Amino acid sequence: MISRRTFIGGAAGAAGSSVAQTGRPNILFAIADDQSWTSTGAAGDRVVKTPAFDRVARMGALFSNAFCASPGCAPSRAAILTGRYPWQLEEAGTHASFFPKKFAVYPDLLASAGYFVGLTGKGAGPCNFKGAGWKHNPAGPAFDGKTSAEKEGAVSNNDYAANFSEFLKQRPKGAPFCFWYGGHEPHRTYKVGSGAASGKKLADVQVPPFLPDSPEVRSDLLDYYQEIEHFDRHLGRMLKALEDMGELSNTLVVVTADNGMSFPHSKAQVTEYGIHMPLAVCWPDRFKGGRKIGDLISFIDFAPTFLEAAGITIPSAVTGQSFLPTLLSTGPAAARRAYVQAGRERHSHARPDNLGYPSRGLRSRNYLYVRNFKPERWPAGDPGKFYDIDNSPTKTLMMEHRDEPAVRPLFDAGFGKHPEEELYDIRRDPGCLKNLAAEPAHEATRSKMRADLETVLTTQKDPRMLGTGDVFESYPRHSPMKEDLGGFATSGAYNPAFQRK
Repeated sequence: MISRRTFIGGAAGAAGSSVAQTGRPNILFAIADDQSWTSTGAAGDRVVKTPAFDRVARMGALFSNAFCASPGCAPSRAAILTGRYPWQLEEAGTHASFFPKKFAVYPDLLASAGYFVGLTGKGAGPCNFKGAGWKHNPAGPAFDGKTSAEKEGAVSNNDYAANFSEFLKQRPKGAPFCFWYGGHEPHRTYKVGSGAASGKKLADVQVPPFLPDSPEVRSDLLDYYQEIEHFDRHLGRMLKALEDMGELSNTLVVVTADNGMSFPHSKAQVTEYGIHMPLAVCWPDRFKGGRKIGDLISFIDFAPTFLEAAGITIPSAVTGQSFLPTLLSTGPAAARRAYVQAGRERHSHARPDNLGYPSRGLRSRNYLYVRNFKPERWPAGDPGKFYDIDNSPTKTLMMEHRDEPAVRPLFDAGFGKHPEEELYDIRRDPGCLKNLAAEPAHEATRSKMRADLETVLTTQKDPRMLGTGDVFESYPRHSPMKEDLGGFATSGAYNPAFQRK
């Protein structure tokens, strides 16, 4: 049976804690929109340029095993804010529904403890937070007044860095801050050909194993890199602003993304490229840089980590585990857990009656086990449209060439139905193309991981394990009417004009 470990060092809010004695840090949380873990310079990508991300990794730690709680925006972000898995969050655990006010979020807890809190760009969502009673996005009050007069490609005109500077100007003297930088990049849509036009070479791209190796796909990946670099440039400006103010050394900086890259067989699917995320963390005053950490990190760990760093007691409802002790350790730290979990329900309006695709995954260091609760449904949405895959040149190419021998197996993996159980050896198959669940040689692994997943989901009161899972199908889906995600249409109908899901 899997049990929740206690926090190292005792209660986070204890008066004698080392954090409380040395002062509270500022917190800068930077989250890109749809970026898999391979897509940074620090991770070894030779094409994309991410000097700001790489700098944070050099000043602190690069995590090689960080995983979002869901491969979709809204449930992943809700898990970050609450420190709980999506299946513990009712409507907030699915896409474009309400974010119930009853769930405590770490920005509010920090604000109550004297932190100055703010947000620019995309926070929680897409979700109808106003309809649920929130005065502002659960990630914090918005600072979005500064816009860029000129922009490249299809990126947002939000001048994220300028809005961060405005936030700092409004901060009360002496108050620590907590800021959420939520870039809309590299979310679809992209300006087609923008990556190649910038001077990047098609020949330099390393195509993921689940995508066809064609000029169209390579160009699409270059456009994806172009948007990552836009996000990173704003992060670099924020780091410089803090450095110029003398605040960087006492700022806990966390840089990541909400879910995997917007390509077939990644975003919105419980696959390695859908849930494995980039993560770099630094706090120069408190721990040395240049570290590489392989501990299994879940996005539900961010909230308790921030709260512990601020000397605030972690609510008992939080499921995540603070990894602050790992950051502050001076030697090798013991592994905190054997597994992390991820799962999904509804993503887009991809099936009749807003039906989702209920799926849960268990990721160990070497294997990914996936349980699909409705294998009769299509994971990517009903055939013809496959709305759970964002429109793109890559999607179009795969649909048009699906019957070609080189494309067919990749199309089946990204667009086809999946069996009830999947098991992948991530060491040999990070593309999740060879399902081992039915192979006798892997029966012991499959059986144990299924039992462990059922045990932990039951402990967490996942409705899918308690016989009440269809409650997720009853939650309304609201169509966002504008980018601030505050206004919503009352109908749950699919809105094809809303591109940044």
